[in-house]
Amino acid sequence: MIISLLLCFCLSSASSSKLVCHMTNWAQYRPSDGKFTPDNIDPFLCTHVIYALATINSFNQISPVEWNDEQQFVRLNSFKNVNPDLKTLLTVGGTVNGISPFVAVVAKPESRAAFIKSAISYLRTHNFDGLNLAWEYPGHNGSPQDDKERFTLLVTELSTAFEDDARDNRRTQLLLSANVAALAPTIERAYEVDKISPHFDFINVLTYDYHGSWEPVTGHNSPLHRSSLDSGSHIHHNINSSISHWLDLGAPAEKLLLGFPTFGRTFRLTSGITSLGAPANGPADAGPYTRTAGFWSYYEICDFLPSATVEWIPEQEVPYATYASSWLGYDDKRSFSSKVQWMTANHLGGAHVWTLDMDDFSGTFCSAGAYPLINHLRLSMGFPPKPTTTPAPTTTKDPLADICRGRPDGLYENPADKTTYFQCHVGNTYLHHCQSGLIFWDSCKCCDWP
Repeated sequence: MIISLLLCFCLSSASSSKLVCHMTNWAQYRPSDGKFTPDNIDPFLCTHVIYALATINSFNQISPVEWNDEQQFVRLNSFKNVNPDLKTLLTVGGTVNGISPFVAVVAKPESRAAFIKSAISYLRTHNFDGLNLAWEYPGHNGSPQDDKERFTLLVTELSTAFEDDARDNRRTQLLLSANVAALAPTIERAYEVDKISPHFDFINVLTYDYHGSWEPVTGHNSPLHRSSLDSGSHIHHNINSSISHWLDLGAPAEKLLLGFPTFGRTFRLTSGITSLGAPANGPADAGPYTRTAGFWSYYEICDFLPSATVEWIPEQEVPYATYASSWLGYDDKRSFSSKVQWMTANHLGGAHVWTLDMDDFSGTFCSAGAYPLINHLRLSMGFPPKPTTTPAPTTTKDPLADICRGRPDGLYENPADKTTYFQCHVGNTYLHHCQSGLIFWDSCKCCDWP
């Protein structure tokens, strides 16, 4: 309890941090309580929301993927009327017949120019604040090796065009970001890191999918550190190694965002061994809502855990769970806290979450309220309390409203009820309750025994 309270003192640390949350346009097709649309978004949860995914047509112009994308854009961007500080970006990329459309875009100066002109027009028309590039990856999957340098040209030209657009039209400059690889061989083949980094507002490092059912033994989806069981190239399949490599190649720490997955990856055990590194063959059954073999959303994980055996991997600071022949490597509040501590110690620019729609966004499954993982991440990063959506009574003035007027930000005792305390933030008052049996002590600014 004391540790959680101390997090409240980190409010100032969040002032320059980003909490960027991705949403997907295919989540609307999940059944029943798994269906997600922009209407499910909490406008005060994240600093930025990125809408995935739009594509690029044969004329090098941005094009929607789903029949109702442009209607969903309106619903998403309407939240900026509720929270004017919220920023929205559009992810563009994916694949067409297995090939990234960026291969054709970067091939010639005129095709890059057509794409850039289309991007500015499309983003402005649909009220987005920026563009997120999703090319997995230059120099891979049918993309020629020269695309490493061509990607640099695209990023540089986009940045310049965004600057020109802002100046010429007296508009706020559009943001530019990208989803980028986490493994060293891919990074080195795909990017001129020192040349592209200055042009991005932030860089989303995909620090998950390190291990999965394509491998013959169990491994964690998103480990913080290497395991003593790792050998060969697998010693680099972890967050610490990935971020260190980006830094070594010249990326500024404050541009890098650490990826936080709201999903886990599954394996099918083939023996009585259930530990990390246990023999496996393929994935466990697909989840009933995500319906894709090999991974489960966090809300599907919440349904699995009560019958499972949960273990912690101390070396990697992440949990796994097993039941019968199913093995699951996933993230929980404890592992998110560990990653935030590591992220803060390494002075990164913040976090990006894949995805909003795989957390328990409705609070239906995990008995921990809506968005339990992302809300915990937000708290761990030191963001201030979210505004309440419940209007105060209009008939009688709330005596608590003036408690924090003129007071510095911080925690204060409530003389009328020692089991509660006040948090003041920019003049606003928030009432918190101590855990049962504890009272608030002003001497330590914490809840403790009487």
